[in-house]
Amino acid sequence: MLVFDGGCPFCRHFAELSELRGGIPDLQIRDGRADHALRAALERRGYRLANGAMVLLGDQVLHGAEAIQWICARMQPSDQLLGLMAPLLAAQPRSRAVYPLLLLARRLALGLKGLPVDPSAPGPSRPRP
Repeated sequence: MLVFDGGCPFCRHFAELSELRGGIPDLQIRDGRADHALRAALERRGYRLANGAMVLLGDQVLHGAEAIQWICARMQPSDQLLGLMAPLLAAQPRSRAVYPLLLLARRLALGLKGLPVDPSAPGPSRPRP
């Protein structure tokens, strides 16, 4: 299962591409910003959506660069953008080097939308789960 930040347009586009679903059998895709119970369960285990996407493999959690590297290593994209991204992010050293830039782009996109980087952060109308 891929858990992504549905508030981020980049994350949403990446997660929703049909190649991602078609290229990895049985991959479920969940919006961690909208799924409060799933996000809370992951936070209890020490994984925060604010720090990146996650791939759940049974009891194992791949987080951030490791999650994106796992997905990109298994993709068979026909989309041009994914065709460029997948090989770049499929290797662990490159995914670890590039992932902070992806988090920065996410932070900027969320800021432009007026959304908090951490969907669990307490706010005036958002009590902590």
